[in-house]
Amino acid sequence: MTLKHSKVLSARFDKENSQALAGYREDGGYETFLSVIKQKQPDEVIDIVKRSGLHGRGGAGFSTGTKWSFVPKQTDKPIYLCVNGDESEPGTFKDRQVLEFDPHQLLEGVGITCFAVRAKVCYVYLRVEFAKGIRAVQHAIDEAYAAGLFGQDIDGSGFSLDVHLHTGAGAYICGEETSLLNSIEGARPYPRNKPPFPAVEGLWGCPTVINNVETIANVPHILKHGAEWHAGLGHPEDPGSRLWCVSGHVAKPGWFELETGYPLQELIDGPCGGIRGGKQLKAIIPGGSSSKVLLPDEVRKVTMDTPGIRALGSSLGSAGIIVLDEDTDMVDACLNLMKFYAHESCGQCTPCREGTPWIVKILQRFMDGEGKASDLDLLLDLAENIEGRTVCALADGAMWPLTSIVIKFRHEFEAKIAANQPVGVA
Repeated sequence: MTLKHSKVLSARFDKENSQALAGYREDGGYETFLSVIKQKQPDEVIDIVKRSGLHGRGGAGFSTGTKWSFVPKQTDKPIYLCVNGDESEPGTFKDRQVLEFDPHQLLEGVGITCFAVRAKVCYVYLRVEFAKGIRAVQHAIDEAYAAGLFGQDIDGSGFSLDVHLHTGAGAYICGEETSLLNSIEGARPYPRNKPPFPAVEGLWGCPTVINNVETIANVPHILKHGAEWHAGLGHPEDPGSRLWCVSGHVAKPGWFELETGYPLQELIDGPCGGIRGGKQLKAIIPGGSSSKVLLPDEVRKVTMDTPGIRALGSSLGSAGIIVLDEDTDMVDACLNLMKFYAHESCGQCTPCREGTPWIVKILQRFMDGEGKASDLDLLLDLAENIEGRTVCALADGAMWPLTSIVIKFRHEFEAKIAANQPVGVA
């Protein structure tokens, strides 16, 4: 397998006025969409995407084609597509690039996806802080309507589609798919119990497909080049080219498009220019803040794909790689993360609502010189009683970095305890 710095999603990012419809169509944009709605059947499109091996890029990593196939074939209810652009995971900024630099790529994917799942309406849900992306996407939607690419009986195909832009209000919880649905409906964005799953009962009680921005942006390329083409990119069990976000203590932070299966250490040493200031690596959070930390010896041997990361007990998540150098206080870093999750908890579930602030108080005790050895066991006990006991995965995502930091960096917690022992006390 030859791994490359592939240019698939980002191929047009550096073009002048890459957001404009005219330039997108000059590069063949929407040709695949128009061909699909005139020449293919919905189930045929689903089969192609399923065989391509495309997995969701939002965090869960579920098979995209399989997810589409869950939509009932026979229903008297309307079917909806919701594009999840509420990119709120700390360390993650990949979707933002698509929204700002090539929104028509996303919208062509929207058109093909809606045709495949028989949806006539799509809501593109974006976080309100993405002001530039919101303007770019709305302008692209307006251009598409003006060109007859959205609306009724598109290009005489008999297929009709309406696309709406919906902005959130800055809540992290709205990145959870059922919270997103409640937000669109105007309800309080509490996560819903599943089942029923959105594919059966989603927006306004109707079948709904929810996919991440990057996931949908891949669809036109798969339909243009074929399932085998995509399946041959990167790792065979988790194929494709992804937008990787790297932040933290590297010389050159940013986003990088690489095929899956790329060695993580090579990404840090190569495109990222190594650890800044010539420092040593202490830890990496590989998949956005909701993933377990990896130590340097793990980083050296892992490849950037779901099987590789999972083998080390962590997760690829949203591909947001956070790099921490030798000077990082891991107790303080853990406290910083837990403050975020405590603040962003929607409050619906007692374990998350009460547990995350409790964890913050315990971690703050360590930073204030008041931590005790028993607090370490208490943190792990709390995590065990929070994980898997809430409606959505926010609590799980909070506990994974917590437990991994407490276990892998227990010596740093113990050092803070020892530093505050009275003289002469063993």
